[in-house]
Amino acid sequence: MSEGSWTTICELVEDAARRFPELEALVDGDVRWTFPELRDRIRASARALMASGIEPGDRVAIWAPNIWEWVVAGLGVHLAGGVLVPVNTRFKGREADFILEKSGARILFTVTDFLDTDYVALLRNADGGHGLDEIVVLRGTVPEGTTGFADFLGRAGQIAEADGDARAAAVSGDDLCHIMFTSGTTGLPKGAMLIHSAICRGFESWCQVIGLQAGDRYLIINPFFHAFGLNSGILACLMTGATNIPHPVFDVPAVMARVPEERITMLPGPPAIYQTILNHPELDSFDMSTLRLAVTGAAAIPVEMILQMRARLGFETIVTGYGLTEASGIATMCRHDDDPETIANTSGRAIPDVEVQIVDDEGNELPRGEPGEIVVRGYNVMLGYLDDPTQTAETIDADGWLHTGDIGVMDANGNIDITDRKKDMFIVGGFNAYPAEIENMMLAHPQIGQVAVIGVPDDRLGEMAVATVVPAPGTDPTEDEVISWCRNQMANYKVPRRVRFTDVLPLNASGKVLKYVLRQQAAAE
Repeated sequence: MSEGSWTTICELVEDAARRFPELEALVDGDVRWTFPELRDRIRASARALMASGIEPGDRVAIWAPNIWEWVVAGLGVHLAGGVLVPVNTRFKGREADFILEKSGARILFTVTDFLDTDYVALLRNADGGHGLDEIVVLRGTVPEGTTGFADFLGRAGQIAEADGDARAAAVSGDDLCHIMFTSGTTGLPKGAMLIHSAICRGFESWCQVIGLQAGDRYLIINPFFHAFGLNSGILACLMTGATNIPHPVFDVPAVMARVPEERITMLPGPPAIYQTILNHPELDSFDMSTLRLAVTGAAAIPVEMILQMRARLGFETIVTGYGLTEASGIATMCRHDDDPETIANTSGRAIPDVEVQIVDDEGNELPRGEPGEIVVRGYNVMLGYLDDPTQTAETIDADGWLHTGDIGVMDANGNIDITDRKKDMFIVGGFNAYPAEIENMMLAHPQIGQVAVIGVPDDRLGEMAVATVVPAPGTDPTEDEVISWCRNQMANYKVPRRVRFTDVLPLNASGKVLKYVLRQQAAAE
């Protein structure tokens, strides 16, 4: 099989073992596996799923941090012909249960002792998980009514290897591989349906554009539940022969220590990560000389930061890009030989065989240099939102253009600069935050009568949430109290960092909140 001819993730797993028999595929704690060793464990995981009753097209969810078990369980789902449903590790029980219910997941893989979080308890405390056949605990204590991962894998022996191989061979490029949930302007997450061939093709392009290569050692700090961690991480390593080194939780000293320890060459992440490393008081005492390749995006980047990353961190190649879940996670990329200004000031241009345009409200292409909505068309566009034809039709027009809701400007070379968000979305440390979703959740607070959420610039995270609250009649909530309540109800990146109180929200004639007024007020404060 030549490179580039994978139409399924199943073929990719097999081909990586054939092409890179001696190379390290995965390093996590005591685990140091070659590509064939990783392949064999993924195959066993697939047979265990088959023995557990998983049929082609069935949905299996994973709610866990970046650990080797995620890779084995997740890719096992693909080889068993199933559809993988990744769940954000920052979600609380109610948020996760919505996704399990909506996707119809039959099995959940999770952990019980990550950062003092027991996901099984979170789900059960929210009275969730009723639609599941089984919960399998990848790491941690195994509560009553759940199955440990070792016991789960023990079922593989019930299925003949030939039957497992036949199941994987029957998967086609047009089959669903992932349903990735993305929060929307309506306030409830929507499941983007993505297919094998598009993911394989898109991320092979990604690997070629950035120059990832066999023997690269890739510290994957982007979460596996995200398109970046899963597609540009786990799958990109299989495509190129790079070593997957999962990093479960980002903190700068730990990352800086792992670079010399594991001779890391590839370190991706949002700009905040490199900025934090560059600002670290003890940077000069860490040996960062192995670093070669950085991929960043999802926020504004100072040109000076790119220059500093080259001078002080030793990166030879720095690439920025833009993608969204609905476009398989990839749409535009800078090329590795672009100048620092292009890399800092744009998100690059369309990847091969994908079209990107800037259009007005009627869908007409605008002249270069004029701001408008970014639209994307090509093989990478999702099939649609799960069980939601109305939202699908609103997002993908009759000509196949995916309307991203992002506002951008295109230069003469086709590079786009993302200037604003049509839908008010903002990005906190690389995570998309949607005001409507946060507002919906905050309205459940008994002392909140009305609320409007905006994103404001933040040096460390790129942006952060600020909530303006009209208290419910006869109540007197405090900022600390509201923030503390939010921390218990929603993922940390959604939690407002500031809460302002007002008697009345600024509204336009049709009763819509004037968010630009709130932004002006927040900036003035």
